[in-house]
Amino acid sequence: MSAAHPLHALYSHHHGWLQSWLRRRLGCADDAADLAQDTFVRLLARPTAIAPDAMREPRAYLTTVARGLLVDFWRRGELERAYLADLALQPEVLQPSPEERLAAVQMLHAVDALLQGLTPKTRAAWLMNRLDGLTHAEIAERLQVSVPRVRQYLANAMRHAYHLRFGGAA
Repeated sequence: MSAAHPLHALYSHHHGWLQSWLRRRLGCADDAADLAQDTFVRLLARPTAIAPDAMREPRAYLTTVARGLLVDFWRRGELERAYLADLALQPEVLQPSPEERLAAVQMLHAVDALLQGLTPKTRAAWLMNRLDGLTHAEIAERLQVSVPRVRQYLANAMRHAYHLRFGGAA
């Protein structure tokens, strides 16, 4: 990143402050450092230049982005703790290997990202279809919508999943 890039000045002037802000909320310097970097990586990945408002209120801009990453971080942590607590209840013979455990946690994070990006009715339709094996007509009856609307919900869920997996427009 060149010194002329708008993110360069934002990073050089506010990275330390953002990392301290995150450390106070997380209680862990390593996680704070990771999330501070993730904040700037997210900004760098945006297709548009840094918003002019960011230059007027850079800390407010950075905390808005960082808060979203904090919520994701905490949600992933809760998901992982719930999975590990459930595993602890299983007999040792059924315990997965560390590699299988990591793969399961990564899959849980991927499914969580999918579900978080869906509207409530789309999420409900997808879960009823995938987990409960309900037909489109059964889902329509439960959600009190038409069958074509259920098809639309499921298509939206698939588009979102495709976008998460492969990026770009589906």
